[in-house]
Amino acid sequence: MFKNKANFSNELKKKLTLLLVVFLSLTLFSCGLYRKQDDYTKVPVSADDKVKKNMEEGRGFSISKLAKKNRGGSFEFTTSNAMWRASLDILDFVPLTNADYGGGIIITDWYNDSKKTNEYIKISLQFLSNEIRSDALKVIIHKKVCDSNNSCNVKKINSKLNNEVKLAILKKASLFKNRDLKKIRNAEGPIVLPKKKN
Repeated sequence: MFKNKANFSNELKKKLTLLLVVFLSLTLFSCGLYRKQDDYTKVPVSADDKVKKNMEEGRGFSISKLAKKNRGGSFEFTTSNAMWRASLDILDFVPLTNADYGGGIIITDWYNDSKKTNEYIKISLQFLSNEIRSDALKVIIHKKVCDSNNSCNVKKINSKLNNEVKLAILKKASLFKNRDLKKIRNAEGPIVLPKKKN
């Protein structure tokens, strides 16, 4: 293949140099060094000016804009979603590995209740809707059983635990929703109908 070690070494150095140049180029370009830098004379200094500029560019939100929106619409905040809050509240006994509100999924870490030291469960929740309904939430449970050699077998299970978790979340979500509605009604005060003119 190569006539001697010197040719092999030279070819190897050329390939490594080319690889290094490509790697550094990709690294530098991915950092955004090629982008046009902002004009720092136009960047506001005070916090109020920064907030104002961000609002003009559509980068923020204001409470007054939220209040003007229709209350029947959907909110993009996790604090307004009773199902999401209820799920986090019910699963607070186990660490989470993934909680993605935008993707509508919560995945717990492996959990052992210490009754059986070689069995673990992992709970995954998929939100199919923001409404509080039984078909709006999918509960998936995986069970891992390990032997003494730490060889583990993982399988998806469908047991009464799936329904118990779903039911607990739906009940808690209903409580949160009712509590939120009471707060809104109390904040708005009594409804006063206009008097009819004769």
